[in-house]
Amino acid sequence: MNSRQQQKEQRRQLILQAALDLFIRKGYGETKIADIAKAANMSMGLLFHYFESKEKLYETLIRIGSEKLKMELNFAEASPLMIFQYVTEDIFQTINANPFAAKMFVLMENAQHLDTLPSDIKEMLAEANTLIAKSIPLIEEGQRLNEIREGNPQALAIAFWNSLQGIAQHIALQPNAPCPEAEWIIAILKK
Repeated sequence: MNSRQQQKEQRRQLILQAALDLFIRKGYGETKIADIAKAANMSMGLLFHYFESKEKLYETLIRIGSEKLKMELNFAEASPLMIFQYVTEDIFQTINANPFAAKMFVLMENAQHLDTLPSDIKEMLAEANTLIAKSIPLIEEGQRLNEIREGNPQALAIAFWNSLQGIAQHIALQPNAPCPEAEWIIAILKK
């Protein structure tokens, strides 16, 4: 990548980060394109060179978040409980190392509650929101192997994923807060 392309990509990332910060702090409806341009320290004209509207900018962030949430829950030779352990450790490592990742959890959660989103974005969100459903067979297998506690597999999946969601959101909004140990979250599932 030449220096001009690098500069364009850096500017694009700066816009995405500024918009993400504003969307999670002010909300989608209250965030104006002028706010994003100001936060990114650029003119609205330059911002429009990268994104034609606030909606397209928001859609780009949702696409990024949706891609990150399309994780597969199968690791060769790993038991169901170890898969949840690996996922938890990976998520905690990511949100500790990258504030953008933690903020994406907030954005994706907030987006679930917006009625005004275009149907293609709502479809992306629905696709990304399948981790609970993907977890149920894994929890059932872990229960069969006697390593995951008894209980409704869907309820256990909800407890597990919503704990991770809440922790990521807290760290996004309180960057100096300590991150819990992965084992504490695994205790939700462990027999």
